[in-house]
Amino acid sequence: MTTVQAGTDRPLRVVAYTDAAGIGGAEISLGHLVATASDQIQISVVGVSQTVVEAIAHRRPQADRFILPPRGLQAFAAHLHTLLRLRPDIVHANLCTPWACATGLTAALMLPHARVVRVDQLPLRTTDAIALWRTRAISLRVDAHVAVGKASAQRMEDFYALGRDSVLSIPNGVPDFGEPESPVETNKQLVVGSVGRLDLMKAHEVLLQAISPLEGVKVVILGEGEQRTALEKLAFNLGISDRVSLPGWVDNPRLYLPGFDVIALPSRSEGFPLAIVEAMLAARPVIATRVGSVPEAVWHGETGLLIDKNDVNGLTQAIRQLRDDPALRSQLGRRAREVAIAHFTVEAMTESYENLWKKLMITPQVPRLRVPRPRD
Repeated sequence: MTTVQAGTDRPLRVVAYTDAAGIGGAEISLGHLVATASDQIQISVVGVSQTVVEAIAHRRPQADRFILPPRGLQAFAAHLHTLLRLRPDIVHANLCTPWACATGLTAALMLPHARVVRVDQLPLRTTDAIALWRTRAISLRVDAHVAVGKASAQRMEDFYALGRDSVLSIPNGVPDFGEPESPVETNKQLVVGSVGRLDLMKAHEVLLQAISPLEGVKVVILGEGEQRTALEKLAFNLGISDRVSLPGWVDNPRLYLPGFDVIALPSRSEGFPLAIVEAMLAARPVIATRVGSVPEAVWHGETGLLIDKNDVNGLTQAIRQLRDDPALRSQLGRRAREVAIAHFTVEAMTESYENLWKKLMITPQVPRLRVPRPRD
């Protein structure tokens, strides 16, 4: 892994910042980066939720942790004061939506000499004029703007008129835990697993409708959210309640992957979901929608199958194809693991970010408004 230093006399100082109030894929990805970054880098984790900050930092015990107020004038003052005291070389802001982290990013842009990295985990367009203007204004002033895939980068450029090739692509990665367990081929039901919040964006109702006409198929959806009651009602109305399991939120979905034959993510919108890479590393074929940067990992007919969003019939056909062809399931799963090992490990992601940090430290800084450092 690349060694990154601020100079000959001290290590690079990095602030990993998020204003997320809960833990999702974006925060898990940041936790992977914090855990695997070089020990020669001094990392502080800064956020507005103690639960989130602790979750991100827990695998790097030496990381300092700071909890700041989430909003208001007092919040901005606290953000600015804390960042000035930390004197970071890099402020690495991890955004779960493009309009997130505005307070932290604004404060970071006022720091003398710090380089500011903005990472957009989900390429969404806002219809709120103020949020759109603020997102674009901040994006144009940061030292590096990153999205989690090539398609996601282009969408951010288009959504916020940032200019082509102004947003870099660094895919999310996850740790590899070694050779996965092979599914046991029996006459049991095909188990289709899905991982994600129970909300409309994840389109789990499409998955339930898709398995309704299929015999010998069971669905397990790992996640929790506001759509639980609606999904339970839909399963009952479709007469498939005995083939649908909603265990709720689980701390480590990867422990469930050996029990799944296929992973299905019929999302209506995504950046680069960790669940897909985890499934690929577990050598499980993935059925997913052509949204965000998903097609950059799920190669149709090679590492999985792609369908259009909201396409119930297409998902039914894809599940039927994999149900009836165990050899294809195995072939797609093996190739998926090969591709994930080559491109989507946490080590590859971390090396890309460390290389970016190193490049920024030797690149002239973009002039912007400064505030004086406080005296020690």
